[in-house]
Amino acid sequence: MALHDNVGVGDFVLLDRITKDSFIDNLEKRFKAGRIYTYIGEVCVSVNPYRQMPIYGQDKVNEYKGRELFERAPHIFAIADSAYRSMRTQGKDTCIMISGESGAGKTEASKIIMRYIAAVTNVNGHQEVERVKNVLIQSNCVLEAFGNAATCRNNNSSRFGKYMDIQFDWKGDPIGGQIENYLLEKSRVVQQQKNERNFHAFYQLISDDGQLRQRDLQKSPGAYFYTNQGGVSKADGINDKNDYNTVNSALKLLGLHDAEINTAWDLVAGILHLGNVTLSADGEGAKIAHSSRSSVEAVAKLLQIKSSEITKALCERAIAAGGNVVQKTLTSGQAMYAKDALAKAVYERLFNWLVQRINEAIKPGDMNGYKGTVIGVLDIYGFEILDTNSFEQCCINYCNEKLQQLFIALRGPQELAHGRPIPITTVPGTEELNDTGPEIQAPPDELGGGRYQLSTNNPFAIFENPEYHANEIPFPNPPSWGPVSSVVTKMMRWIKLKLGWSS
Repeated sequence: MALHDNVGVGDFVLLDRITKDSFIDNLEKRFKAGRIYTYIGEVCVSVNPYRQMPIYGQDKVNEYKGRELFERAPHIFAIADSAYRSMRTQGKDTCIMISGESGAGKTEASKIIMRYIAAVTNVNGHQEVERVKNVLIQSNCVLEAFGNAATCRNNNSSRFGKYMDIQFDWKGDPIGGQIENYLLEKSRVVQQQKNERNFHAFYQLISDDGQLRQRDLQKSPGAYFYTNQGGVSKADGINDKNDYNTVNSALKLLGLHDAEINTAWDLVAGILHLGNVTLSADGEGAKIAHSSRSSVEAVAKLLQIKSSEITKALCERAIAAGGNVVQKTLTSGQAMYAKDALAKAVYERLFNWLVQRINEAIKPGDMNGYKGTVIGVLDIYGFEILDTNSFEQCCINYCNEKLQQLFIALRGPQELAHGRPIPITTVPGTEELNDTGPEIQAPPDELGGGRYQLSTNNPFAIFENPEYHANEIPFPNPPSWGPVSSVVTKMMRWIKLKLGWSS
């Protein structure tokens, strides 16, 4: 057994005494010796080294290919190979679940798994299989550009959840796949906290000199409200200009035409200009400030609509009453909310469209009735408590805790720890949670004018009534917060279905 690699214990189950102190000591000892992987039975614990490690080359692929899980030292390649061999030998779908705090290395782990699968398949060199492998790998940089951002804890933090199915033929070669995304952090488009950035795509576009003039852009992120709130324009370890070129190459590999690629970047530029539009009071209504006329014209040009339609969309709203549609003017505050809502909606639709195009590029062809087998990779963005938590971050925190408890509950009966059941500690505030989840009620009397933000003290959708800020979301008649629980409950049921868990 290769678990005893002369540095600590390679499987925590084999510790002489299983305590918190012995667990951390063993983890630290192995990490200092360059052993970033340690098992807990069939679970692989990874510690992010925040540097490149020479442990993912072809020599390591050959070392773990076709080997049993405990035949070699702990490694993520062993997990990937175990899932692949299980799928091939048993003919059943398998799934790899990746979870952890923000910055733990989940996104990198999912990419390493995909690279390993690509390295051990298509031994006959079929061209179509090779194309599918390349698309699966190249899709990562597109999703990272439009779905990742620099946060206080991670310069390349995934701000969306992703489940990827990789479909295989009877020979075990990848022939296609499908990506499902959820909970894109749309609020980041219009608001970033101190020392954080917007999505990478905004900075990549600004970094390319050739794109500035044709889209009326300036090279400084500080010139745009949607990219200057965090106070940082650069992120360590990220080269925006190189990444811009890489993303464009990947988009072409996915089958997008030049016109489609230009349209995607036009939308990103349009959102930047939209953020600089200011609205002022005009009696009881709102109007575009004179200083923002050029920004409105730029938005109209990039979105290929008339500037008058932009003005109407921001300053008025349509009300349907008694079969009639009535136009009502918005106040300047309401118009600012409408502007932010428009920016978020455009970006979300752009992101969903890109995912759809990736799925079209990797859609499996006709297999003459053969269903094929699937390896699923679940990568959800990490648990994180920020100064101001977005709705999406609140939901993902809730989901992470539920996944963790579900995982422990499923592993507990197997009594991994020398026959001793694993105790399950209930997260404070979730004692009564069940499969359907409770409805979390917000006290209307305390919400005042209906403006809210998520509590910084509790990630589980507890709402407080802070002082008014221009970027908060208005709810004229605050409802019960049942939808918070409903969103996560549906997501949890979906994840359990994908993982094949019936309880």
